[in-house]
Amino acid sequence: MAAPAVTVDANPSRIPTVALLPLALTILAFIILFAKPARLLGADWWNDPEAGHGLLLAPAAVWLAWRRGLLADRRPQPALGSLLLAGAVLLRVASELAAELFTMRLSMIGALIGLVVFCFGLRQVLAWWLPVVLVILAIPLPDLITSSLALPLQFKASQLGAALLAWRDVPVRLNGNIIQLPEHRLFVTEACSGLRSLTALLSLAVLVGGLWLRHGVSRVLLVLVAIPIAVVINGVRVFLTGFLVYHVDPKLGEGFLHLTEGWLLFLVSFTLVGVVAGLLRWAEHHVPGAAHA
Repeated sequence: MAAPAVTVDANPSRIPTVALLPLALTILAFIILFAKPARLLGADWWNDPEAGHGLLLAPAAVWLAWRRGLLADRRPQPALGSLLLAGAVLLRVASELAAELFTMRLSMIGALIGLVVFCFGLRQVLAWWLPVVLVILAIPLPDLITSSLALPLQFKASQLGAALLAWRDVPVRLNGNIIQLPEHRLFVTEACSGLRSLTALLSLAVLVGGLWLRHGVSRVLLVLVAIPIAVVINGVRVFLTGFLVYHVDPKLGEGFLHLTEGWLLFLVSFTLVGVVAGLLRWAEHHVPGAAHA
């Protein structure tokens, strides 16, 4: 009597096709729901100077999550993950009805967090806290918030720049965000408010703090210090522009040279943030009690 034939899988580690079906349906549903916010976000990163830091933060977040890897003791939490996914989908629908891009993009991040919790648990999200924060920071703020922040920053930059010009004996008169020089007038526009450099510097402070520093107090201090650094350096930029326009050539207040000046001063800001991070790292290792702060 012949024995029945037994089929042996040549690759026992291969995932059955039936098990891949839920994963394929999840990916398809995610693409259908969030293709629009993802496309618009990528377009803003590429075309909008105010959102260009997302081109750095998003790949950095993916790399950091990959480097951290999955926790050995991870435990899926399907109930909590399903609840987060349902909330993200409702937020996505509401934001579509209200035509509100910021909330729409947040719903996409919420859905990703829900998927991670569903598959790996909440502890995995906490282990990936830095990539999550970087992705959130990569989302451009709504126009209502940026416009309300830009005007005070314009006035502050104008005040600092005018004070430094007066300190250097340059005849100057300040009227709001207009700096009046002899035969010249400088307008501190919204683009020169420093909001762009402030957003980028805060994002880099979060990244540097997450990579270099070990304690939450040190990381918060670094982010807080980055704010006055960005404001003061932008005031110095306004001062240098006025000084060069008055003493050298009015053409130095616009065009490529003006843009180059902004990039150089941003590098100065980032260097100062790096110095502060180095001091905080030194304090974590050498100041008594700092390790338990």
